[in-house]
Parts: sequence; structure tokens; C-alpha cells
Amino acid sequence: MEAMAVQGLPNGSGPIDDQREETPTPLAQPAEELETVVLNDEQPDRCVKIGTGLGPSLRELFIDFLRHHAEVFAWSYDDTPGISPDVISHKLSISPACKPEATYPVWLANSVMVRKAKGGWRMCQDYTDLNKACPKDSFPLPRIDHLVDATAGHELLSFMDAYSGYNQIFMDPADSEHTAFITDHGLYCYNVMPFGLKNAGATYQRLVNRIFARHIGSIMEVYVDDMLVKSRTAAEHLENLALMFGILKSYRMRLNPTKCAFGVSSGKFLGFMISQRGIEANPKKIKAIIDMETPKTQKDIQSLTGRVAALTRFISKATDKCVPFFKALKGGKHHITWTTECDEAFQNLKNYMSKAPMLSKPLPGEVLLLYLSVSVTAFSSVLIRKPEKAELPTFYVSPYFGRLVKWAIELGEFDIQFKPRPAEKGQAVADFISELTLPAPSEPFVTGPTSPGTEGIGAERFDPSVPVWVLHVDGSANQQGCGAGLVLTTPDGGKLEYALRFSFRTSNNEAEYEALLAGLRLAKSMSARQIRIHSDSQLIVNQITADFAAKDASMAAYLSASHQLLQKFQAYEIRQVPRSENSHADALSRLASAINDKIGRKVPVEILSQPSTTVAEVCTVRYENTWMSPIYAFLTDGTLPTDKSQARKLRYRSARYTIINDVLYKRGYTTPYLKCLTREQGDYILREVHSGVCGDHSGSRSLAHKVFWQGYFWPTLHQDASMLVKKCDKCQRFGNIPHIPAEPLSPIVSPWPFAQWGLDLIGPMPEGKGQVKYAVVAVDYFTKWVEAKALATITAARVEDFVWTDICCRYGISYAIITDNGRQFDSEVFRGFCTRLKINQFFASPAHPQSNGQVEAMNKIVKKLLKRQLEKAKGAWPEKLPEALWAIRTSYRTATGETPFSMAFGSEAANKEALSLSLDLIEEHRAQANLRNEAYKQRVSRYYDSRVRTRSFRIGDWVMREVSLATKNPTEGTLGPSWEGPYEIIGIQRSGAYRLRDSNGETLGHPWNVEHLKYYYK
Repeated sequence: MEAMAVQGLPNGSGPIDDQREETPTPLAQPAEELETVVLNDEQPDRCVKIGTGLGPSLRELFIDFLRHHAEVFAWSYDDTPGISPDVISHKLSISPACKPEATYPVWLANSVMVRKAKGGWRMCQDYTDLNKACPKDSFPLPRIDHLVDATAGHELLSFMDAYSGYNQIFMDPADSEHTAFITDHGLYCYNVMPFGLKNAGATYQRLVNRIFARHIGSIMEVYVDDMLVKSRTAAEHLENLALMFGILKSYRMRLNPTKCAFGVSSGKFLGFMISQRGIEANPKKIKAIIDMETPKTQKDIQSLTGRVAALTRFISKATDKCVPFFKALKGGKHHITWTTECDEAFQNLKNYMSKAPMLSKPLPGEVLLLYLSVSVTAFSSVLIRKPEKAELPTFYVSPYFGRLVKWAIELGEFDIQFKPRPAEKGQAVADFISELTLPAPSEPFVTGPTSPGTEGIGAERFDPSVPVWVLHVDGSANQQGCGAGLVLTTPDGGKLEYALRFSFRTSNNEAEYEALLAGLRLAKSMSARQIRIHSDSQLIVNQITADFAAKDASMAAYLSASHQLLQKFQAYEIRQVPRSENSHADALSRLASAINDKIGRKVPVEILSQPSTTVAEVCTVRYENTWMSPIYAFLTDGTLPTDKSQARKLRYRSARYTIINDVLYKRGYTTPYLKCLTREQGDYILREVHSGVCGDHSGSRSLAHKVFWQGYFWPTLHQDASMLVKKCDKCQRFGNIPHIPAEPLSPIVSPWPFAQWGLDLIGPMPEGKGQVKYAVVAVDYFTKWVEAKALATITAARVEDFVWTDICCRYGISYAIITDNGRQFDSEVFRGFCTRLKINQFFASPAHPQSNGQVEAMNKIVKKLLKRQLEKAKGAWPEKLPEALWAIRTSYRTATGETPFSMAFGSEAANKEALSLSLDLIEEHRAQANLRNEAYKQRVSRYYDSRVRTRSFRIGDWVMREVSLATKNPTEGTLGPSWEGPYEIIGIQRSGAYRLRDSNGETLGHPWNVEHLKYYYK
């Protein structure tokens, strides 16, 4: 049998696609935008990805670190040396009782075609028979819950994946032959561990547990070949990565750069969204439940319960929510019993999953609270941590009663203490108990005959099938203040206590009426339909029953308000009771301590600012039709436009809308229902989500997505979000700085030799002989001839002396000089010098050295030559400066194809006779070089202009200016804005250069290049 290694492994034949490239759902991946970083400029295709949320300094440290450790990445199988067999190798441990079915001396597998997850086909080997002969390796995989809990709460994360990790482990030489498979060209076997073997995952997990044993759980988490490095703070993340990379190098393991992401703040790990704030459910799993259609078969219900099981740690009372689905399975495999209860439970589950909670991570040594609730079918619990005053959920559990013994055994090892529920509860506990408490079934209340001596009305109209609520009210007015109390008893015996304190003076009768009105409003809000009212006020009861007349204007107003509220109930009864039977409400009205039972519980107190009979001022508001008006009219009363085409369009459009409680909703895809808003209401929602208390100034698409998830809709949502983001002042000030050219290249062409010079300064440099530490450099734009002089100080007088001595006296008075905006050049002394000699002085745009690119490029060349010549004697640079200038003058320039010396004197450096002859031919020589220079600049311009994204402004436009080192506030550091302004365009100096004026009316001294400006949206 012919044996050879395949898959391009350590001794393979070449790079082949990674068999795990097409994994449909990666176990670890970042959740934020990534930036691609090139590790080697000579090989631009070798890249890795880092998070975009890193600060500038930390970003540079990450890039330097990854470039320094580039050897741990693999771009092909040739880059993977493989794990040493001395560390680990894969053994098959074939059972002696199993024999191969074929007559060959070894096991032989068939090659099969398998469709890739992203399309296409892949050739694989079928090791079904071989796997049956191998006993299962019992080496355990890590518990996903433990890994997820250990990962949450860290500031920075790095996700890594090994490059064909299985193939980096060699097969045991004795078992390599058993991986043989058949092809048209012969039999082959693997020298490395292939995919598809039964215990390959256990072998790989054993490897990573061994090599990363010291760091797993502290700075690392590993699940098979998915590796994660974590750090509590961003500053220590690179140290953790260095430890991990050192291990990778020592064991010759290589990473897949396309599946790695470094320095991110959040990501998806093992099916959960992990961040520093806590643990969130996978949005895709939540969407799978929300988008699921009503189950029709047993398989559909099993699919639904399976999806719920994957998210059970996020679902409060998960078992009770699924009980109706379990009952529906009794109908059989194809004919399930889907009832109204099932449908209601299905919708409630979807509504709950649309706002699934974030789970908080407990800290070591922190005391956790366990709240329990028991129902008919299961008991439910939630684990709570209380860092300060807030109570944050950590884990939800809802097992069946049959699993209680198992839970009792597992919980026995922990130090758990029972405490009764305290009187003061947080909102999280109140919501939990409200949701998990099953109401006891209430029997119909049958009204008996009215007792003698009591006053009642409406008792004979009570419907026995409708529950009856009982309301006790009382009011109090004294020198300390005025107030009211009420106790509302539910049909199942529960009591709701409520107290009111008035910020205005009332009489006792008015306080009694206020208590009655508040109780009726509370009962109506609780959806009570039949109510029995008890009051100890004879006046109030007899006025309601019409036995007493309300002669006082105040009493008449209160009586009218009471009748209006009573008309909203199906039936009611009011009776006078002795004060002793109304002590509970009386105690609440006085806010005293006369309650005999459950002293110490918290009673809500409402401050009533004005009497209930006060008529609100009504202002006339002009009503205008909105985009919702036609849809609402059609859905409520069937109103359609007269135009048939418009009517057909409206009928088709309205199919996606519905009305709930007189409010228009749109059936959405992100959530079941989206509340429809006007454009004005939507603008308020956008501003709150974008820049409110919890706003993150996200982009337009993300902003629109967040509004959808909040449950709102209007037709121009994305357009309005885009406009809001454009006009947001903070987004504009802290926005990204574009690096794409905004204007076509404008080459600077000199008409004749030594007519146009560019001037610039170099320094400060190490102090040399004569205390010189600066250099002034001048370059001729035609011949590329360079002049330079060392200076001790850089004043306008020194620059003037250099131009006169080294340029004018040697090469004649030039036509123009181009400089930057330094004080040495932009001064009265140098300006006067240029004016006297009739030299045109041009300035480069501020912070835009490209305007004088020729001399900037020559500065780099001069400094590079000096660095290479000086080595450690940096102070000798003035003596080496002439040598550097001679080297530049005698070196060929790409633009002209000639040396600056030949452009100036007609030939290369030679004797006097040859130089004299060349001077006679210099005109033709320069003309040819000028043509080459023009052609070179045209090629450069074409390349540059192909990348231009035009950005121009008109007079009157307002723009933002990029913050420069001169205008940056040093106290703000990296948190400072990227842009400042706004400024008004008051003039166009030339194409791409604009004169600006600030908002105070002050004009800036120099024009600014468009590269440093962007449009400001007001």
C-alpha cells in the first residue's frame, strides 16, 4: 500500500483549504467592528484584525506586539510545523474485538463528497467503521456555563482560533496506517490527526489543557481550538497575550489570522454575548423564537422547547411558561392539541424574549440572594447580586419537582442561609414575585340581601359571574395637614394599601370625597368591574345614594366627579359602616401606627397637588393629518380614498397595521408590534436614543435599529436618523478624520532653472560645532538642486542672509519662493526682503505640508543620509552636511531621469574642458529632462486622482476644521475632539484652499486646505 501525508501538513504537499473554514456558527467571535492591520508591508495579504475601540496609544502597542509575534500565525499549511509528538500524539486504541470488514491488513475508508456550508463541495473520508471500533475517550470538555461566567466582566478580550488545529497534532506512528483511504490513484493515509475521527476533540482538549494549564481560568479560557485571552483592564492585556504567545511558540502551535480578533470589548463566546457589563443571550437565538410560526406538529413543539432550553438561564419561570406546550403534546405526533392557552403562552414567551434580561457576573466572596417561588408544576428561583442598592439577576432556574432531590444534593455543599423576605424590596424582586405568583382561582361572589339599617344602592344588579372588589375609604383633616387612606381588597382576598397627602387645605368632607375618588381611580386601573364601597362618612354615602342634597358648590362638584367615575363600573354598592370597621383606612388616612397586622410594611404615599374637582385648562390645538390618518380611518370605519388606485394601495398597505387600545401599531419583523409615531414624536425618540442619558451617538443604521427594537415605527425613520446623525454637533466634533484625497493633485511646475525655490527648516538636532542645531534647506523645483546651511538660531535675519548669499548671489534672483507659515518666513523682515527683490512669496496651507512637497521630501533625504553617516557621533552632522548635499546633487532623480548636477551644468561632474562643452548643449539637455519631468508628474497625478473623493465648499457654507497640535487642548489628552469650529467660508483662495471666519466674526490669517475641513450640518 502506498502511504503519504495529505492536507498539506508538516510534510505535506502544499496549502489546501482549512476544513473548518466553513463553520456555520463560530463558537467565539467579536461583536464590534474590526480594523485590519497589515503585519508585513512586503506581504500586504498577511493581515490580522483588532478592535476599533482601542485608544491611539494602545492601538499602536497592539500593532507593534502583533508584528513582533507574527510567527505564531499561519497563512498556509506550510507555515504549521505541528505539535511535537513528544508532547502529544493521537492514538486510536482500536478494540481487539473489532475487525475490519475488508480483506486488507489495515482499516480502509472511502472518500465521499460533502457540501460546504457556504456552497461548493469538499472531499472527505468516511471513518464510520473505524470510529465504531474505537472506544469513546472519556476526557471531559469544559462546562460552557463556567467558561461564560469566567469570561464576563473583563474590559478587553482577544478571540483566537488555531489554524486547522486538529491537523497540527501528529498521528501515533502505529495508528497512522489505520487512517488509510482509497482513491483512484492508490491508497493514502494521514500522518496527522484528520477531521472525522471519534476522539479527535478529546485529544485536542487534552493538549490545550496541558500546555495552557497555568493560565486557564486566570487570563485564558479554552474550548477545544477556540481560545480567548481576557484582562480586567486594558493596560494588562498585552502582558496576558505575551504569555499566551510564548506558549504557542514553545509548542509550535499556529493561529489562523482570519479567525482572530484582538483587543475587543465584547463578543460572542460559546453561544452567549459577553462584555464587561455582563452576559446577554444570543440575539440570533432570541430571533429564532420571536420569528417562529405557531407550532402545528409534535416536531414543531419539540423545536420550540429546545430553543427555550438553550436560553433557560435568561428566562424567569421557564418551566411554567412551557407547561401548555407539554400538554399540547398529548394530541399525538401529527395532531397536537393547540389550545387558546397554548397560543397565549406562545405570545407571552415571544414578548418576554423581546426584552430578555442581561445577567450580571457575581464577584468572589460576594453574598448572593436566592429568591424562590413555587407553582403547581415547578419551583422557580432567581439568583440576585446586590452591589449597591440595585438588585441584578445572575441566573434563573426552573426545574420540575421530580428533579428536586438532585438539586438538594448539589446545593448541599454551599453555605446557604434562609432569610424571610424583608419588607423593603427592590424593583427586580417585586417584578419577579409579581410574575411568578399564581393567582388562586376565585369563586363567583354572590351578593346577599342588604342588612337592616344600612344604606346601599346597586346590590341587586351584581352579576354573580363577575368578581366583586371591596373598597374601604376614609379622609382626615387636622392642624398637621390633610390626607386620605384607602384599602382595596381583590376578589381573591389580597389587599392594596394606598395613602394620599394633600398639599392644599380641605375640610373633612372634602378629604372623604378625595379618598373615594382616589379609590375609584385605583379600582378602575385594576380593571375592576363590580365594586362594593365602605365609608364611615354619613354625608358622603347619603349624597351618593341621593338621600341628601349637595347644596354647597364644592360638595356638588365632588358629587358630580364621583358619579362620573361610578358610571364606568358595571355595578356598585356603597354603604356606611361604623368607624371601628373602617380602622384600616382611617389609620392610613392619619398615617398613624394603628394597623394591628403586618406593621412595618411599606405603604405608597401620593402627594395630591390640587383638588380632584379642579377643571383642567383646555387649549385649542390645531389638528393636522399625519401619515397615519388614512390607515387609521380605514381600519376603524373602512374609509377609503375616492381614487381607486389610491384606495387599492391603502388597502394593501393597511394589511401590515392593526389598532390596539385606539393606538395604531405596525406588525414588525424585529418585534411583534411597532407603535406608530408622527415625525415630530419620532424626532424626540431619535434624540433620546442617540444622545439621551444612555445614548451612545451611534450611526444612522444602528440608531434606526435601536428604535425598532424599542418598538417604534414611522415611514421616514432611517432617513430621519441619518439626518439627525449628520446634524449632531458631538458626532461632528468627534467624528473620524478622512484620509482619502479631497482634491485632484496640483503639480507645481517651474518655468526655468532656479526660478522657483522651496524653503524649509530642519531641527532641532544634536548641537554641533559652533552651537548649530538647525538647518535651512532650499530646493530648486526645476533642476532639483539642493542648498543647505547649518544655523545656530532660526530667525528671519538668518533666513534672509541664507537666501541672499546661497541662492541669489549664486543662481540669480528667483521668481518665487514657497515656504510654510513659520514666523521666520511670515514676518515683516523677510516679506520686506522679498518685496525689495521683487520675489513672489507663496505660503503652504497651514498643517498641510503637501503644498510644499518638494522641499519636504528633500528634508527626509537629507536627514536619512545624515543618520546613516553619523552612527553614534550625532554632533558631527554639520561637517557631514556638505557630503550629503554632494551625494544628493550627483544622484539620479526619478522625475527628470537626470542628476541635479547634470541639470545645472549640462553633464555629470567632470574636468573643466568637458564641462565647458556640456554647457553649450545644456538647453537641449534641460528640455528633454523637462519633458520627462512633465510625463512623470502626469503619471503621479493620474494615480493620485483615481483615489480622490471630491469635497468642495461654497462661500457661506459652514465647516469644521481638524484639530491640530497648535489648537489642541493639552489637558484633554486622547479624549479631546477631532474637529473644532464651526467656521464660515468667506473666500476661495484657489482650488482646494479656503479662507475662514469663526462664529465671532474673526477672520483666520491663512487659507486652509480642504483636506482639513468638512461640512458642518446645522
